[in-house]
Amino acid sequence: MPPGPEARYEQTEAISLAFVTALQALPPRQLAVLILRDVLGFRATEVAGMLDATVDSVTSALKRARATLQRRLPPAGERPPAGSPAEDALVAKFVRAWESADLDALVALLTDDVFISMPPMPFEYQGRDVVAGFCASLFGAGRRFDLVPARANGQPAFGAYLRAPAGIRHGTGLYVLTLTGDRICAMTRFDNSVLPWFGLPRSLPSRS
Repeated sequence: MPPGPEARYEQTEAISLAFVTALQALPPRQLAVLILRDVLGFRATEVAGMLDATVDSVTSALKRARATLQRRLPPAGERPPAGSPAEDALVAKFVRAWESADLDALVALLTDDVFISMPPMPFEYQGRDVVAGFCASLFGAGRRFDLVPARANGQPAFGAYLRAPAGIRHGTGLYVLTLTGDRICAMTRFDNSVLPWFGLPRSLPSRS
C-alpha cells in the first residue's frame, strides 16, 4: 500500500535516512507511528488500531515526528536541486577539501551558523569556528580520508574511509550534507554501522 499523499519523504532515497534518524532521535510512540505511516504506508485508522490509540493521537504523533526530522533542513527552495550543476559543483569542492584535509577550503564552504550533529551521541557543534575546530581534530595527526558518494533523504552523503599506510581502509562513518544556496548549512554524521544501509562497503581495499 503506497504512503498517503501527505508523506514528505522521497520514496527511494528518503526512507533510509528517515529510518536511521528516527531510530536514534524519536520517542518510541512517534517512531512507531512514523514507520507505520510514512515507511510502511498504513492509513491513520489502521495505525490507530495497531497501537490502540485514537486517529487524532496518531496524527499528532506523526506531525511531531516529521517536525523533529525536518527541523534543521532549510526550505526546499533554498537547496540546489539534486543532481544539478550547482549541487555537483558544491559537492565536488567539499570532496576535494575533505580528502586533502584543506581546512581553509572546507570552512569557506560552510554557512556562519553551520550545524553538525552525530546521533545517537549527544555531541553537537554549531557555528563556523566551532565546526572548523571539530574538523581540525578529525584531520589531526595526519589522518586522511577517502569519500565514497551516496544519497540520503535526497541529499548528498558520503561514506568516510580512513586511509592507512598500507592495507584496508576502514569505514568510519556516514556524513549527510544539507545544502542551502552555494553553502553547506548542516552535516549529520552517523556511525559506520549504517554504511550497508546506503549500499556502501564497510571497508575499501588498499589504494596501492
